Amino acid sequence: MDENLISPGVLLLLYSVLILVASLAGGWIPLFVRLTHTRMQVATSFVAGLMLGVGLLHLLPHAWFELRSIDRTAWCLLAGFLVMFFIQRFFHFHHHDVPEEAPEGDQPHTLADKSAGHLSWSGAALGLTLHTLIDGIALAASVKAETQADGVELLAGFETFLVVILHKPFDAMAIGTLMAAGGWSKQSRHLVNSAFALAIPVGVALFHLGANAYGGSADVFLGGALAFAAGTFLCTAASDLLPELQFHAHDRGKLSVALIAGLLLAAVIGKFETRGHDHAERTGTTKTEAHDNDKHDGHDHNGDKAEPKPVP
Repeated sequence: MDENLISPGVLLLLYSVLILVASLAGGWIPLFVRLTHTRMQVATSFVAGLMLGVGLLHLLPHAWFELRSIDRTAWCLLAGFLVMFFIQRFFHFHHHDVPEEAPEGDQPHTLADKSAGHLSWSGAALGLTLHTLIDGIALAASVKAETQADGVELLAGFETFLVVILHKPFDAMAIGTLMAAGGWSKQSRHLVNSAFALAIPVGVALFHLGANAYGGSADVFLGGALAFAAGTFLCTAASDLLPELQFHAHDRGKLSVALIAGLLLAAVIGKFETRGHDHAERTGTTKTEAHDNDKHDGHDHNGDKAEPKPVP
């Protein structure tokens, strides 16, 4: 029986459709569910923990396995972190918050409210579109990495898909907040959310175009894309988690539990990852020889012990 239950293309199409639905849900949820400040922050902490775990425990090891160079992996990780950092600094409306209950006669103020006064929804939409393009690249790279091994493809890239689909409603709500403040209708908000969610398949296409352009260096391109995606996940998770240290001390117990739960879920997912992806055991002639890529300027980043110098 053929173990390849679903082709990578069909799987990516399914993931993209589900992410589109999640994006729309981000605009619908506030209409049907009362989101409190605490609930939103607990959910954000959980998803940020999952994102942090997937980036560092899944994408980064896959990246190193393809690149076999700690230096290259670190540079691509840093590039991804910085690109996402500057997207958020200049474009991205990234405060996931709802107003707390305020005394009668007072207006509730949140980080989101304050940012909304200084950032247009179109600028936020541009930032979120760039963010979503990167998510599409990360998703395609994750599926590609896991379908190269012998094993079922049904859940290939599932950990990256889970991060994107859980985080996308927060982004959609961010757009909705800004558009609502600008007087836009609900229909217009849903339309914009749908448009930027469609950047996922565009990101998938960009990954495959890049992989085809690299040709014989496909492993290098795949490894670089995975490390870059890990860097973007690290930056996004940090931007969600670090404000908690200053603004949410009153809920630190709940938020800490949610963060740990997200990390644990990321670790558990690894146990059900596509078979054949034990990076500590998978070896081969070409991969073993590639360890030499880590030896430069007298530094062996693989930890191999240097030959003792002969005693005169």
